Amino acid sequence: MRILLADDHELVRETIAVFLENEDGFKVVQSADLNGVKSAIKSHDPFDLYLLDFEMPGMNGLEGMKAIISLVSPKPVALISGAADKSVAQQALDQGAAGFLPKTMAAGSLVNAVRFMSMGEKYAPVDFMTKETETEKHPLQDVLSAREMQVLSGLVRGLANKEIAREIKLQEVTIKLHVKTLCRKLEAKNRTHAAIIAKEAGLF
Repeated sequence: MRILLADDHELVRETIAVFLENEDGFKVVQSADLNGVKSAIKSHDPFDLYLLDFEMPGMNGLEGMKAIISLVSPKPVALISGAADKSVAQQALDQGAAGFLPKTMAAGSLVNAVRFMSMGEKYAPVDFMTKETETEKHPLQDVLSAREMQVLSGLVRGLANKEIAREIKLQEVTIKLHVKTLCRKLEAKNRTHAAIIAKEAGLF
């Protein structure tokens, strides 16, 4: 069973390749980027499975995966990733991927998944695909009230106090008080500084 494994992280790539080649019947050819994958496609007979890292150079999201699918179809192409979430995994499956493998998978499970996909089946870990996506809360959100967050959003967008007041249906004088409180809580020198702090913190 011949696998083309592509990942720009050498340690990860080598580790996965060792896992696979320790199993009977696996032969792994490695590549570090999408151009390397295309070169390997030209210089080798068709592989039984093409396993591509979602974040490696040249992938451009799912575009790289689709390009490889068009080159090697009907041979299976699957994604492997340490960062992509289940929405990316589902999009990949919908767009023709044979599967999606999180890099957190145990070695034995990964080997079984590769074998499964090589035989023409689709694979994605059920626990990964059904896991609820956790929304990370920024520490500043614990400091600011919901109303202050609304006012801060207006500052980030460059709105004047009058425009913010109209948008969230408050008096302009109330907005001025919120801006003053925001500056104190964020340790900002002025409204512009507060907006910069919010942007740099990734709040908006």
